[in-house]
Amino acid sequence: MNVISYLKENNIKVTKARKSILEIMLCSKEAINANLIYALLTKEDIKIDLSTVYITLDLLENKKILNKFDLGNNMYNYTINKNAHKHIIECDLCHKEMVIDCPIPQIEEQIKAKTGITLTESHVYLKGICKECKE
Repeated sequence: MNVISYLKENNIKVTKARKSILEIMLCSKEAINANLIYALLTKEDIKIDLSTVYITLDLLENKKILNKFDLGNNMYNYTINKNAHKHIIECDLCHKEMVIDCPIPQIEEQIKAKTGITLTESHVYLKGICKECKE
């Protein structure tokens, strides 16, 4: 993925900080926090303030590029938003189908925060009864 084009497509002004932060997020295999991003950037000799990292992460989250996970105590982790992955829920009674975003990234973060376990595999099978059929 061309990070510069991606930022422009999302109407985000391209800066060295934004480009660098998005590159780190794209390379990360797991959720990471602002302090780790800051440490990685300073290790690469990129001059940046921690406040710029937070501001950029908020911008990317507001543009739906990142997912933000509240870990409590004002601590947050971030992951790339992979909107392409959807799930279909079918009503058992009327067979109406509804499409939802995949809940697995949020579930993975909750599991990791509570247990320390990083999921290596998951399967989601969703069934239920729609609102209309319940009435």
